[in-house]
Amino acid sequence: MNFAPLPSVEAAAVPADALVLDVREADEWAAGHVEGALHVPMSDFVARFDEVTEAVADGRRAYVMCRVGGRSAQVTQYLVQQGIDAVNVNGGMFAWDGAGRPMVTESGDPAFVL
Repeated sequence: MNFAPLPSVEAAAVPADALVLDVREADEWAAGHVEGALHVPMSDFVARFDEVTEAVADGRRAYVMCRVGGRSAQVTQYLVQQGIDAVNVNGGMFAWDGAGRPMVTESGDPAFVL
């Protein structure tokens, strides 16, 4: 069988105004996340799929992110199969942090990748 390569992008190349879809769990999100990201944990993904389809309804590309790229690759593959323009962020939040991209917390504490 031949599978198309999964669409992916480097963290440094994600546009500042992009729709970032964070599929990490709540504790990982709380430690630090991309400001303005849509948080839909992979464990809740099917139940909350409508939120994702609403966010991309205007044809926006979803930049899917987790900690290192494994969970987000699975979600990206699923989204692409549903006809949604989605790309996996290579290296996830570790790569985002490593590229010096900004992260925030809701508590105001310094953000870090859990």
